[in-house]
Amino acid sequence: MERPPIIITNTLLFALSGLTALIAVPWYGLTHGFDAWQWASFLLLFCYCGISITAGYHRLWSHKAYKAHPALQWLFAIGGALALQNSALHWSSDHRRHHRHVDHDQQDPYSASRGFWYSHIGWMLREYQRDTYHDYSNVRDLQNNPVVAFQHRHYLALTLATNIGIPLLLGLMHGDLLGMLLLAGVLRMVMTHHTTFFINSLAHIWGSQPFTDRNSARDNGILAFFTFGEGYHNYHHLFENDYRNGIHWWQFDPTKWLIRGAAWLGLARDLRTCPEERIEQARLQMQLKRAHARLQKREDMEMWQALLQEEYDKLSQQLQHYYASRKRLLEQRKRKALARYDALKLQLEYRSLKGGFRVSRRNWHRLLANLS
Repeated sequence: MERPPIIITNTLLFALSGLTALIAVPWYGLTHGFDAWQWASFLLLFCYCGISITAGYHRLWSHKAYKAHPALQWLFAIGGALALQNSALHWSSDHRRHHRHVDHDQQDPYSASRGFWYSHIGWMLREYQRDTYHDYSNVRDLQNNPVVAFQHRHYLALTLATNIGIPLLLGLMHGDLLGMLLLAGVLRMVMTHHTTFFINSLAHIWGSQPFTDRNSARDNGILAFFTFGEGYHNYHHLFENDYRNGIHWWQFDPTKWLIRGAAWLGLARDLRTCPEERIEQARLQMQLKRAHARLQKREDMEMWQALLQEEYDKLSQQLQHYYASRKRLLEQRKRKALARYDALKLQLEYRSLKGGFRVSRRNWHRLLANLS
């Protein structure tokens, strides 16, 4: 089978930036040195790019896990251009196709079933997606988003302005133009690229599958640390519309914390989460499946399978009753809290009106007294 043609632009970009990061950056560091200001600039821009991809491209636009204020959307659109991973429209189209056809060789743009190299970077080096490259039928909602549409139309200009302009400006301010271009420009771009690409590759071959094994996605806390919380990929592929990837408070997911913080500031709303009972049910089903697999070589397999199934059914039923009861309790508490709020509001309104009425009545009597 004839392989698709090489995409010259992408191949040159990845090759030249990678070689510069591997050779020129260490050479300049050894011969001239990088100071704290340059490293701080690198880290700041790296975090800005990463968060723009995870909170913007991924959870906001690809999965609509929450709604964001236009100011926040513009921030993510500019950071996405700086990350140099195509426009939000194109990125989201590819990603939605990936979720819909995960692990299917022909339909999943970066299918892990085709190997590490392909899912990590190979899919961008040849025209594997030439038939669907400009097919945006699965992101019609984003085509109506003015921020996404503007960024898509002017993506090249935004990319050049941010990737050249920002490091250039920082270098001029600092006094070491080449050092800043190498560290905050090239190395930052390469690191941003490959930490994102690791979710397409490593997160599908390295880690655990506590929620589902119907696809290759894995949970990996180490990857989560380097990818702003995206490493809990097994959970994400089953519950893709949850604004969280790390569902526990102790799981490293700065993207989740940023979205929650933005909601407190009024910059985000309608944060979507998966019901806890569905999460626990998925975890329980995987535990049952693995327990059955461990029993295959035992002579008393049938007895243990029957016992396991009986206990699973009991636990599953208790889980449903527990969460249904919990939901009713929370709703009752909410109603009581709202009732107390309404009562307090009514009381404050009554006191205000009472004071106003007394003042008006005094003024009225004074006016009548002056007339007599």
